[in-house]
Amino acid sequence: MEVKTSLLDNMIGVGDMVLLEPLSEDSFLENLKKRFDHNEIYTYIGSVVISLNPYRSLPIYTPDKVEEYRNRNFYELSPHIYALADEAYRSLRDQDKDQCILITGESGAGKTEASKLVMSYVAAVCGKGQEVNKVKEQLLQSNPVLEAFGNAKTVRNDNSSRFGKYMDIEFDFKGDPLGGVISNYLLEKSRVVKQPRGERNFHIFYQLLSGASDDMLKKLKLERDFSKYNYLSLDSATVSGLDDAANFRTVRNAMQIVGFMEDEMQSVLELVAAVLKLGNLDFKPESRCNGMDESRVKDKNDLKEMCELLGIEQSVLERAFSYRTVEAKMEKVSTTLNVAQAYYARDALAKNLYSRLFSWLVTRINESIRAQAKTRHKVMGVLDIYGFEIFEDNSFEQFIINYCNEKLQQIFIELTLREEQEEYVREGIEWTNIEYFNNAVICDLIENNQNGILAMLDEECLRPGTVTDETFLDKLNTICAEHQHFESRLNKNSKFLNDHSLPHNCFRIQHYAGKVLYRVEGFVDKNNDLLYRDLSQAMYKANHSLIKQLFPEGNPAKVNLKRPPTAGFQFRASVGTLMGNLQTKNPNYIRCIKPNDKKAAHIFTDSLVRHQVRYLGLMENVRVRRAGYAFRQAYEPCLERYKMLCKNTWPHWKGPARQGVEVLMTDLQVPAEEFAYGRSKIFIRNPRTLFFLEEKRKQCLEDLATLIQKIYRGWKCRSHFLLLKKSEIVVAAWYRRYAQQKKYQKIKHSTTVVQSYTRGWQARKLLRELKYQKKCEEAVTTIAAFWHGTQARRELRKLKEEARNKHAVSVIWAGWQGTKARRELRRLKEEARRKHAVAVIWAYWQGLKVRREYRKFFRANAGRKIYNFTIQRIMQKYFLGLKSNLPSMSPIDKSWPARPYSFLEGVHAELRRIFHLWRCKKYRSQFTEEKKAVYEEKLEASELFKDKKALYPSSVSQTFKGDYLEMVKNPKYQKLSSAVDEKILLADVVNKINRANGKSSPRLFLLTKKSVILADQKTGQVKTSLPLPDLSSVSTSTQSDGFFALKLKEGSSSAVKGDFLLSSDHLIEIVTKLHRISSLAADREKLNVDISDEFLVQFKQDKVCVKFIQGSPKNGNGVSCKRKNNRLLEVSVPTSP
Repeated sequence: MEVKTSLLDNMIGVGDMVLLEPLSEDSFLENLKKRFDHNEIYTYIGSVVISLNPYRSLPIYTPDKVEEYRNRNFYELSPHIYALADEAYRSLRDQDKDQCILITGESGAGKTEASKLVMSYVAAVCGKGQEVNKVKEQLLQSNPVLEAFGNAKTVRNDNSSRFGKYMDIEFDFKGDPLGGVISNYLLEKSRVVKQPRGERNFHIFYQLLSGASDDMLKKLKLERDFSKYNYLSLDSATVSGLDDAANFRTVRNAMQIVGFMEDEMQSVLELVAAVLKLGNLDFKPESRCNGMDESRVKDKNDLKEMCELLGIEQSVLERAFSYRTVEAKMEKVSTTLNVAQAYYARDALAKNLYSRLFSWLVTRINESIRAQAKTRHKVMGVLDIYGFEIFEDNSFEQFIINYCNEKLQQIFIELTLREEQEEYVREGIEWTNIEYFNNAVICDLIENNQNGILAMLDEECLRPGTVTDETFLDKLNTICAEHQHFESRLNKNSKFLNDHSLPHNCFRIQHYAGKVLYRVEGFVDKNNDLLYRDLSQAMYKANHSLIKQLFPEGNPAKVNLKRPPTAGFQFRASVGTLMGNLQTKNPNYIRCIKPNDKKAAHIFTDSLVRHQVRYLGLMENVRVRRAGYAFRQAYEPCLERYKMLCKNTWPHWKGPARQGVEVLMTDLQVPAEEFAYGRSKIFIRNPRTLFFLEEKRKQCLEDLATLIQKIYRGWKCRSHFLLLKKSEIVVAAWYRRYAQQKKYQKIKHSTTVVQSYTRGWQARKLLRELKYQKKCEEAVTTIAAFWHGTQARRELRKLKEEARNKHAVSVIWAGWQGTKARRELRRLKEEARRKHAVAVIWAYWQGLKVRREYRKFFRANAGRKIYNFTIQRIMQKYFLGLKSNLPSMSPIDKSWPARPYSFLEGVHAELRRIFHLWRCKKYRSQFTEEKKAVYEEKLEASELFKDKKALYPSSVSQTFKGDYLEMVKNPKYQKLSSAVDEKILLADVVNKINRANGKSSPRLFLLTKKSVILADQKTGQVKTSLPLPDLSSVSTSTQSDGFFALKLKEGSSSAVKGDFLLSSDHLIEIVTKLHRISSLAADREKLNVDISDEFLVQFKQDKVCVKFIQGSPKNGNGVSCKRKNNRLLEVSVPTSP
């Protein structure tokens, strides 16, 4: 159940000033201070939000806060800027009402931050999606760009907006942003050439000099030293808390997001640099022959550099600073400019150049963020404009700003009263006229077409003759002297002649926020805002494309002799358009207040806040709101909040909500004049009545809290008692069960013991009987066994006697036979011995006869024959031994038997050589043509990579397979195989290295005799086909990685996208086959293989250095490739173990 809340809950002070009681300026300030001290910086006046600048970060803008205020009633939570933004957004989305949010306040009050918070909240709560997020990001990123070019550091604010901004955010019917349109008002361009003491020029000048790179500054012809430029204030060049260098990077990034092209950003920075250079121009007088002085540029170096930046001829611009041409109908008159006029022309050109650049930036941003659809859009406008300004020295700028605030105050009063009246009519409540100060008379004093101050200023600027600020003041004294809100020392009634606080060259206007003294010095010049036509034409002649757009009036073909409109006229027209735009929308107001001038936290200056409360008209706003009924609320939430105050409505009212409220108010006896019933709301006239209801509700809530506590405590005690009772029953049941179980087990145990004793006695009795029976049986058996034994022994002795007699006969016969055999054996041995002796004697005799016959022949050739026989025998033994000890038939087996004799050394070495050659021939005869080609490739790989690349030794044992994908057998690649006309020599999966980030993507690598083909691994679609004649070289590293680069010949058709950086597990085989194909081709040069740890690769137009370094593997990976910058691709190879 959702808990309903209200801003009245836990309220610090009074959250809505309409409920403040008593109402006075002191109580108003006291309430603001009390809330400010407790970090409550937002307070309501009805639907108006008062915002105090805390000058520090508060934890009230988190995503949780956004969700807390999302789709909640405006008065449901404590005051917050998110509540107003949500109310406006929901009214636009659900009720189809165009909205506008008006943010006002003086410089430093936090208007810019408030507008950012509104836009960020709307961006957070609206729809999501890629296109919607892009639009939201562009809308949000337009702020940093406009702040850089339109904001500056002032004595009151470090980031003061020096222009008024109105943004229309366009939404579709779902409430999603489609785009936006920005309008700017009255840029303070005088700040470009001069800044008050303690203030700075616009941020972009300091950001450019601090954050731009040295190369960029060199191109813009600038130096980083602020003191080199006259237009930059030096006493406040650096601001604590502002990082100009970081902000410059933020601005460039924001411009890219908004949609600025790189050349457009460069053009904008060139114009900013030109403004700085323009401020350094100095002039010197030079006398002419006619006695008149003519201005000349002192140092032409800055002029030359500025002309180079803008593409203008130096002589053209130099002449424009020395002469002025006046055209009248058919005549042209050229006059010289003195030094003072030249300085005026220089400053006028600088101011116009910068202000037109700012307007172009706004137009360019609008082109990017404007909604593209032509259908009707819902619109939410956000107005961030300068507040009312009262300085010691107020000039034309303060006059224009205060005029704008008068118009805003006028429309604020009108719209507030109209909204109040419309609500009364809508609810059927009688409307009573409210007395208030109508500042229309002040607006008429300023903007009247005939007698208004702006009209008279324009008339004075256009009048021929001598026109000065004093003549303009005289005219004001003549026409406006009788006006009750105009004061001067020289008006007709002379009532201020003795007022020394009113100088002679000043006039005073009594604005709604108080009296302001204006010094007329510079009114005429600033209203004229003249730029000499010669300078406009010189700017148009520039070759810089952006300059021509900024100075269209300089086109000689479109010379317009009509005087351009004055600054006052243009601003009055812009304000009129703005007011008309605001009148068509439902207004929402944020009044920003600055708590102190020190820009410090926790400081609340009463006098400063009182002054802002007065000129913002906040007290008057409260009185207008309280003139009728101070508080109003719908019946449903009113009944929901106060129903506990009446027994009839508590706790549930089943009838209509209005009847319930009527019963409630009747029961509480609230006087009838203190409230009124509308159609959907109850209106309460006095805050005291509301506080009475709140006090009663607070007391009732305390009583209800006590009742709830009592009921809760009773329920808690009953629940505890019932739990104890239930537990006691459970414990008793378990105990009884346990006791019965123990008793049963005891009885069971006793029974078992008795049974066991009985069974034991019976068993022992039976055992005794069985044992007796067994003994009787054993005795009978023993007697029988003894008898049978005696009979058996008798029979055995008888048989043994018979056997002994038979054995004696056999032994005697055997002995006789043995004697006969031994006698025969001795006879045969003697006979054989005699025969052998005869044979031996005969053999000796025959030998003797032979020796005696051949003795004479043997003695003559015995030495040579014995030598030859010995040598022959040794050689025979050597060859037989060599035959049995030959090594294996492997050509790589280098073993060989040892040499047995030293005289065989030559023969031994020659036989070893011949055997090796024969063995190699036998080994080669076994090769097929395919195997022979593989070994030739292995030999070529050895020549290319041996001792050059660390990966080579591991590849020696690997067979060069060629077709690793089995293109013919694999049905996945049959389509790709049929698309290749030639024979595929190598097919493998390689990784193609991305040129942008170093990441890899798999590709199919096919090599034929004429081309290299890269195809997609998943689809098999051919991505690239490189003819081999287009390859100039292959580069690889000396380390154990598989990276190689295919370098293409410059000018070839394949070199359009640049070289290819690939990675493969079969690098040695791929490079060897590429080199072999190029070597065998007669019409092509041999492919060069470059092995180095650093080589250049051509990627499109850039040459990138691929560098291989030793490193440890990261996240378990091996070789890693990373793009370091535009010129370096670093490959980290793990160190070999």
